[in-house]
Amino acid sequence: MLKSDYDLVVMGSGPGGYVAAIRAAQLGMRTAIVEQDNFGGVCLNWGCIPSKSLLRNAQVLNLVRHSTNFGISFDNLNYDYSAAIDRSREVVNRLTKGVSFLLQKNNVEKISGTAMLRDQNTVTVRDTDRVLTSENIIIATGARQRSLPNLPIDGEIILTSREAIVDTVIPEKVVIIGGGATGVEFAYIYSSYGADVTIIELLERLIPSEDEEISLHLERSLKKQGIRILSGTEVSGIETNHDGATVSIINNDERSEIECGKVLVAIGVQGNIEDVGLESLGVRTERGFIVVDEKMQTN
Repeated sequence: MLKSDYDLVVMGSGPGGYVAAIRAAQLGMRTAIVEQDNFGGVCLNWGCIPSKSLLRNAQVLNLVRHSTNFGISFDNLNYDYSAAIDRSREVVNRLTKGVSFLLQKNNVEKISGTAMLRDQNTVTVRDTDRVLTSENIIIATGARQRSLPNLPIDGEIILTSREAIVDTVIPEKVVIIGGGATGVEFAYIYSSYGADVTIIELLERLIPSEDEEISLHLERSLKKQGIRILSGTEVSGIETNHDGATVSIINNDERSEIECGKVLVAIGVQGNIEDVGLESLGVRTERGFIVVDEKMQTN
């Protein structure tokens, strides 16, 4: 039997991937990691980290706005949202370089390209024609923003968080579809920078996967900031024009429309399980995600 190239190949370099790769290498395993985009994955590059950076900017801006509460007053407050975006990208770049350095320091081979399973011990790298054999393979391909047919994302007027996280222009009026973590974060950021914000949530409360008490406190806080919240409301369609969009909604069987400059679609995520070879191997999936046992192993 021929010896494999690696003890472990990791498909994807998000938090699930790069941490596993580094720990495996520390335990003496010959390890490679394959990434089609930037090392660090969506969380570091396009999600958690840049959004928290923007939230910090918004928090500082709100503190300054209410500085009279601390006996501090001044005239002519100026703020620049594009500078906040630039700062968030600087934070991302610094941390991405840190992840890349940690992989290199721990002798994890970094391979740029799109990984695809050929069989249970072989990964091909589509963009380089490399073939990697390994005793073990970790699928850590992450997730992307969920989309729906009646929410036609164009990346200009109708956005996902991927576009919104680098957009340097604050819309005068914005509708956010989805009251989960991503939706409420952007609602706070946009509102802090002067936008008229409406959150539309299909279920009866914001962040519905969290405790109800948290939802109540959060809703009270956002409403105090001037954010409009429409829970138990369905989006039936969106029409765009050169000025913005018209969002059609249904609430308690009553239909109405909201005019806005931009729409942010934040209705959760779906797993990146397509085109990675799962079907040909017969790997079980369920509702868009890979089924695993108590040891995180596939069938």
